[in-house]
Amino acid sequence: MPGRIAWPLAFQGKAPIIPLPGTNAPRIAMTRDRIEEGGESEESAVLVVDDDQDVRVALSSLFRSAGLAAESFASAEELLAHGIPDRPTCIVLDVHLHGASGLDLQATLNRAGRHASIVFISGRGDVPMTVAAMKAGAVNFIAKPFRDQDLLDAVDEALQRDRAQREAEAQSRQLRDHFDTLTGREQEVMQLAARGLMNKQIADDLGISEATVKIYRGHAMRKMQARTFAELVIMAQSLGLVQDDAG
Repeated sequence: MPGRIAWPLAFQGKAPIIPLPGTNAPRIAMTRDRIEEGGESEESAVLVVDDDQDVRVALSSLFRSAGLAAESFASAEELLAHGIPDRPTCIVLDVHLHGASGLDLQATLNRAGRHASIVFISGRGDVPMTVAAMKAGAVNFIAKPFRDQDLLDAVDEALQRDRAQREAEAQSRQLRDHFDTLTGREQEVMQLAARGLMNKQIADDLGISEATVKIYRGHAMRKMQARTFAELVIMAQSLGLVQDDAG
């Protein structure tokens, strides 16, 4: 039965981990159920970055006991050399590290366009530091000492966010790929139709017949795999061809 990890109140990043047997089992079992149901799959990864080996070992063990693949790194530089895997990933990141800090690593990933789901942990955090981390996109900022379940919950949320972001990016790429298959004229007709122009208006604007507009519009619907015209409008908004009402 997996033990519960607790940090002594005097923990400053170097104290040993004290296991409290048994109290963690129900929630870990729930996590495993979610894995089997396809929620957090074995393809998810948790990357632990902490310069304390005892912490790295303890946290990696905790995540593996919850059915998550975990790897650990002693520094930001070590993680960057390894790279971020191309799958739903959460980085459990200590703020204070030897070399580049956790906030430095977050900034580096953001500049590279890799907005990783990060859960910060720290025994010396303060309000400005927490605000900076959250504004830069961190999912959570947890102060030591913390309960293992709080960390598991934060990691679960981070993985869900990263998975959703990856799915949205994949859908966006697919939408762009479909749009690129349209001819220039089909793209023009799609944009004008999505802006609300009638077929006759589009025909007058482009100097073509109304019947030809209908043909181009049908081609656009088919190539974009839009089942209805309303779907085509939403696709056009997603591509930035037109602004939605809120814009």
